[in-house]
Amino acid sequence: MRILVTGFEPFGGQSLNPSWEVARALHGLQLPGLQGAQVVAVQLPCVFAQALPALQQALMQHTPDIVLALGQAEGRCDLSVERIAINVMDARIPDNAGAQPIDVPVIAGGPASYFSTLPIKSLVAGLRAAGFPASVSQTAGTFVCNQVFYALQHTLAGQGVHSGFVHLPLLPEQAAHWPGPNLPSWPLSLQLAAVKQAVDLLVAHRLQGGDDLPLGGGTLN
Repeated sequence: MRILVTGFEPFGGQSLNPSWEVARALHGLQLPGLQGAQVVAVQLPCVFAQALPALQQALMQHTPDIVLALGQAEGRCDLSVERIAINVMDARIPDNAGAQPIDVPVIAGGPASYFSTLPIKSLVAGLRAAGFPASVSQTAGTFVCNQVFYALQHTLAGQGVHSGFVHLPLLPEQAAHWPGPNLPSWPLSLQLAAVKQAVDLLVAHRLQGGDDLPLGGGTLN
């Protein structure tokens, strides 16, 4: 079994991005009980024009069975397991190359949206049972995170790969200097432990098979 975990380079003037700090800490992780199976981490550029070629290269090189794409989301207070990716790029800020697409499709002519193929309800329930705050998120935004999530699902559609996206909170050293009101943050050690737990849960679910748990995870607004 091959597990690909992606994270992004820092963006928006930051020097850190928790998604990459966590991903690279997991790189090379051997999965207990699965001889030869391990986690491979790949950093994606926070650049609209470069993120998808980097993602495609990683998918072709590693041919993963599970893909867990990670991103940073300031203001989130838990692990946000994303439900859906939408076919639009609408950038509130420029990417790291200065590009700022407005109302441009991720894939011209592609479907309006794709759902995660991860067992999102089981994942949230398992994380909570292990003591990590987690929830289903109904939006991955419209920046490079959503672009990668959409392209990931588009590329792997029908191939039997379990793939999806999880947003992480800020690191404390980011939140301490963030402009405006104080934002929630998790230390790297906690984020790493939570994502490692998520990987273990995803591997167990893939080995056992079966449907996702029929648990509520929606919102009223």
